[in-house]
Amino acid sequence: MIAPTSHENHRQFELPGRITVLEGNGELPKLELTTDWSTAEIYLQGAHITDFQKRGEEPLLFTSRCSRFLAGQPIRGGVPVIFPWFGSREGEPAHGFARLAAWRLQEATAIPEGGVSLRFSLPEAPARATWPEFSANYIITVTDRLAIELIITNLSPGQPLIFENCLHTYFNVGDINATTIRGLQGVGYLDKTQQFAQKTEANEAIRITEETDRIYLNTTTAVEIVDEKLRRRIQVNKRGSASTVVWNPWSAKAQAMPDFCNEDYLTMVCVESGNVAENKLSLPPGRSAVLQVEYSSTAL
Repeated sequence: MIAPTSHENHRQFELPGRITVLEGNGELPKLELTTDWSTAEIYLQGAHITDFQKRGEEPLLFTSRCSRFLAGQPIRGGVPVIFPWFGSREGEPAHGFARLAAWRLQEATAIPEGGVSLRFSLPEAPARATWPEFSANYIITVTDRLAIELIITNLSPGQPLIFENCLHTYFNVGDINATTIRGLQGVGYLDKTQQFAQKTEANEAIRITEETDRIYLNTTTAVEIVDEKLRRRIQVNKRGSASTVVWNPWSAKAQAMPDFCNEDYLTMVCVESGNVAENKLSLPPGRSAVLQVEYSSTAL
């Protein structure tokens, strides 16, 4: 849990004109970042990026107006950090405990290029007790693009660390009916809407026309979101990731989700980078796994 006034504890990281520490929605502490090209917003709960926007453009990320900003509850939208498991697990929070934890801000730096870089660490917590000892560090760099690094290190002397990780990114689009996703043609995937049926992507340009929940496996390639309504192209470049997840709940599921507005599905799509399902990682003692993702945009 995060104390409502804990944003005061992070004043030391403020940088005039670059980083401001504030009380956000639900009294959760957040950081507002300003660079020469862009603005961003990060909640300490989950080290959760809820906004990134280049000047002169619409927001790159989607965060629902209906999201619950409550301590110990997930934020709906932005970039949730999924670790150490993906999906549901009986008796445990969906998508792991990292997105609900109060990450510790360790360092904040104004970089020479006119941007900002932040480094967070996942603190000790009871939820970690059943796992081999590990460290989790998260680096967010904001310039004219958004760059993220999730670094997991196995500190156990004799046990492998077996886990899934994913950056569950929600992208803002003008109209899902005028949006395509490219870069996954020929890739095998699990269709979660059909009991994890194994399929192969036949389309060069994927169009979302119904509930979509797919885990594309064994793919390290970049993905591109082409948004005809907002006249822009979003690039998702990644390293250390063998899975790409594509998700849109569509209308019926949107109405059933209390933290997601009924019409939100029309202006968002999730394109997620990580290592899930059969791509989960087994990390030997003393080794680290680095997941790097960079989001950028250009005009059509």
